[in-house]
Amino acid sequence: MSETQVAAVAPATVGVGLVPLEASLRAARDGGRKLLVPYVTGGLGSHWVEVLQAMVANGADAVEIGIPFSDPVMDGPTIQEASLRALQLGATPPGILSELRRVRVEVPLIAMTYYNLVFRGGHRRFAHNLIEAGVAGIILPDVPLEELGDWSRAADEAGVETVLLAAPITPDDRMAELCRRSRGFVYGVNLMGVTGERSAVASSARRLAERLKAATDKPVLMGFGVSTPEQAAEAASYADGVIVASALMRLLLDGATPERVGDRVADLRAALDAT
Repeated sequence: MSETQVAAVAPATVGVGLVPLEASLRAARDGGRKLLVPYVTGGLGSHWVEVLQAMVANGADAVEIGIPFSDPVMDGPTIQEASLRALQLGATPPGILSELRRVRVEVPLIAMTYYNLVFRGGHRRFAHNLIEAGVAGIILPDVPLEELGDWSRAADEAGVETVLLAAPITPDDRMAELCRRSRGFVYGVNLMGVTGERSAVASSARRLAERLKAATDKPVLMGFGVSTPEQAAEAASYADGVIVASALMRLLLDGATPERVGDRVADLRAALDAT
């Protein structure tokens, strides 16, 4: 299915309250705004939806929602801990999506999970469940480009925008194909390794962002190791925006209220606005 065909399919299939991902991010970027996408682990405590809403209220351009999985191969210690705690509290994909069906926010929602959950749920059913819950996009980090076929067809038909990741070692020809097939935005992985807080933005981030910006007009967001407002501003200075996860989940794991997490998002927003 071509990108033109996808665009024709998506509007007819979107769920109530769903905000399309790429169109929203493009509009914000083209208006001169640096993009901020914070992350929250679905089911992490009884107030996780309030955390999501606080993120939106304090300047998020989209929110990434982790659907916990027991073997999160891309995630570092903080997100692993958040996922384990959510699973221990009884979080399930249907339960998280059920809660999201009652949420109305004016920014796109993006699911982040692993392929086993999608496979077990069935490609088409999982894709339609996302749309019905108002989730516009998904990140599946353990599905390589060569194995996207079945999921990509189901997602495109339902209107789910599948975000693909590019790493510092991704060769140019593969990067071009990743950018072509990615929906919503392209996720630039700042460094080789797992997610987690870092003391500085990896030196490889700038070069990767420059390569991605040269390869695509889709929004380019950088993630992995973006922890502080200063780091967010640095990474966004050579990309379209940033994804921040572990630093925010550490706050929640340490007992922060939704309001406190919202304050940290506001700090990130202020730093990006000053870029």
